[in-house]
Amino acid sequence: MARKTARRAPANEGLRGKVALITGASQGIGLAIARALAAEGCALVIAGRNEPRLQRTGRELAAQTRVLPVVCDVRDTGAVHSLCIAIERRFHRLDILVNNAGIGHSNLNVGKLALEVWREVIETNLNGMFLVTHCALPLMRRGSAIVNNLSIAAKRVFPGSSAYNASKHGALGFTNTLREELRPRGIRVIALLPGATDTAIWKTLWPEAPRKKMMSAETVAASVVRALTLPPEGTVEELIILPGAGTL
Repeated sequence: MARKTARRAPANEGLRGKVALITGASQGIGLAIARALAAEGCALVIAGRNEPRLQRTGRELAAQTRVLPVVCDVRDTGAVHSLCIAIERRFHRLDILVNNAGIGHSNLNVGKLALEVWREVIETNLNGMFLVTHCALPLMRRGSAIVNNLSIAAKRVFPGSSAYNASKHGALGFTNTLREELRPRGIRVIALLPGATDTAIWKTLWPEAPRKKMMSAETVAASVVRALTLPPEGTVEELIILPGAGTL
């Protein structure tokens, strides 16, 4: 008599049906995370400033899951408020927030860095993270998770990148505070600190950077999925991922 083969459940069944918001989702690490979460069965809200690129991403992901593209500049309080209203109307809740939107700046020492550039980087990378989190928290319940993409620059200093370094160091302080505040509510907060990853931001930070030594965005996204699927009694507080090739 033939033996019946046991049917294996999907490896990450815990993410199926979850609702995830990813900012800066139309390229780079944000897009890779969106694709990875779609593959796990999450419904997605993807946000970004570039509407044509966002719509293309939405059409791609819609082949796998429910997806709501929303044009949003995370620096704009009104736009962030509209984003959260759209999430509530469509899905009524939010299970995963990935604060990924961020920008860099040209390699310039402090004495040559324009105040306007400083302000734009801080507004996007730090204030934008606060605005989105502040607006999204009422939609989140026990068992939810927040992933803040900070970069290894949150712990290391790179000359010529003062605004970027400052924004990421500040975002780490924000993330660590948020984690302690949300522990009683059962909401996990993960600081994602990837090292050099082959994304478009290097065109601004360091155009001549050796891309072949970098990680892929998909490697970072796979690590995020693993962190999100830990049993509820455990959490990853800091997720540091570095290229296997070593320091660039």
